[in-house]
Amino acid sequence: MTYVRNAWYVASWSQDLEPGTPSAITILNEPIVIWRSESGALNALEDRCVHRLAPLSLGRCEGERLRCMYHGLLFDPDGKVVEIPGQDMIPERACVRRYAVSERHSWIWVWMGDAEKADPDLIPQAYGFDNPDYLLAKGQLDYAAEACLVNNNLLDFSHLAYVHEKSFKAPQNFAYERPKITTLPRGVRVDQWVRNRPGPGWARNGGLFDGLSSYEFLIPGVLVMWMGSFPLGTAEACGSEQPDYAEAVSGVTVTSQAVTPMTERTARYFFSAGPHRAHGDDAARDSMMQTIHQAFAEDKVMIEAQQRVIDTTPDPRIMPTTADKGVTIFNQLVQKLAGAAPARSHAA
Repeated sequence: MTYVRNAWYVASWSQDLEPGTPSAITILNEPIVIWRSESGALNALEDRCVHRLAPLSLGRCEGERLRCMYHGLLFDPDGKVVEIPGQDMIPERACVRRYAVSERHSWIWVWMGDAEKADPDLIPQAYGFDNPDYLLAKGQLDYAAEACLVNNNLLDFSHLAYVHEKSFKAPQNFAYERPKITTLPRGVRVDQWVRNRPGPGWARNGGLFDGLSSYEFLIPGVLVMWMGSFPLGTAEACGSEQPDYAEAVSGVTVTSQAVTPMTERTARYFFSAGPHRAHGDDAARDSMMQTIHQAFAEDKVMIEAQQRVIDTTPDPRIMPTTADKGVTIFNQLVQKLAGAAPARSHAA
């Protein structure tokens, strides 16, 4: 599968990156080491020493630099070797690739294209733990499947009535009604109303509502969703368009999710979710996350099984349905942006 290189990929949770402790992640088949220097600066380099290809993620942070703990080569944050123990001459080629890295929305992002062309404005908007309006919790999963299968799953929620009948308990008509799909410059927006339904179990108010879920799915694979329950008749009154969010009476929640392709058959899935403070508390957040962990485990079983079938099928082909509109638009956008991406550079 093709992926966009000129894009920001989530590599870690901010709070999981301990100062002075190198962390390893593979993105698009490239091993990367990330660390916070003594000054707090974020750095990301190719996780492969130039000497004997030992992983720098097993190295030691020294001030702003990183030392390989196999034979002691010392690397600057720009990827250049500045010391070889017992050797005065340092070859010109003694350097590894430097990656642009940024911290936003409680995630560490790595730019997989040319570092000099990294554009912070292309970091997708999401909800981080620094947002005072929401009570969030986080999690992550590793998939034995290629990332595009996880992306496709998130772009077509018609599976909720089947894969998640024990967790999210979406009504059967969820699979029969098509959401509104809007094309964005770097993704798609999906809006779906479910009329006359109970509010979520973690919501404070009972009764029946018109429920709205709205999410953007953005390059390279980031989902940001807002959900809320509105008085009956709201969907019809607003013509199934977006209402004034202030009219939501229950169950206002957000979730941020990111899919990072590691190798051709592995992916890492980062997610956070929680209620608005006016619509829930810590107990509501914990109940919500319990359901989410159950549901995402259900996804994992299905998608990894799907990957096994694909791998044993000669010339595997899919038959799209009308539910695949978002999937098709997003994958066409990926192909377009990936085709326009420059060849990557291995130089620092």
